[in-house]
Amino acid sequence: MNLNKYLEQLEARHLVDLRFSDVTRALRALSSAYVERRESALADHKALDGAGKRAAFALYYGPLHFLLVQHIVREIGVTFDPGVVVDLGCGTGVAGAAIATLQSPPLGVMGFDTHPWTLDEARFTYRTFGLKADVRRVHAAKTRFPADTSVIVAAFVVNELSDKDRGVLLDEFKRSRKHVLVVEPISQRISPWWDEWATEFAKFGGRADLWKARIDSPPLVKRLAKAAGLRPEMLTARSLFA
Repeated sequence: MNLNKYLEQLEARHLVDLRFSDVTRALRALSSAYVERRESALADHKALDGAGKRAAFALYYGPLHFLLVQHIVREIGVTFDPGVVVDLGCGTGVAGAAIATLQSPPLGVMGFDTHPWTLDEARFTYRTFGLKADVRRVHAAKTRFPADTSVIVAAFVVNELSDKDRGVLLDEFKRSRKHVLVVEPISQRISPWWDEWATEFAKFGGRADLWKARIDSPPLVKRLAKAAGLRPEMLTARSLFA
């Protein structure tokens, strides 16, 4: 299944009990929470505290993160051996699905998160893309990677961890000897640990990249962006890969 078909089903899923105007209003609030009040909003899942915000997150940020992760993997120029994509802090599952569907045949996915809603949403995402998947409620820093792990992706989750948990996760990455892709917002204000991690990734042959990707957003994302006053034409991010 391609992204547009997935978005059709996603829109039907989330707009059953919501009007489009409800979602755009929630998207403005969600965008503000991420940009202006990120630390407090993410600390206790306030960013996803209502049906409108959840729909906005799934319908707007989900597709953009899917396209961004696929862009990064393509630009790095890596292909992965058959196995499982470990999607840490999987959210709606789009990062894992983005990588899994780039391979032929598609990889399996294991999604790990702590928020009950995102786990249900990840199951929907993996199922809709036709991926063999397992979803579990586990903290990112307490995840054990299966033996058949092909690649671990941690998209927009490492900045949400405590310093202690980040240290634990970095040690797990080192011990795993698996492909690892970390994706974070371009601003280092929320990721003061970035340079330390980049140094550690470089020690085992990794790379650090800064991305500014011009994309053609799906029609649904364009409609939401226009109504909410957002501009998704340029996607930006930092990544670490080893």
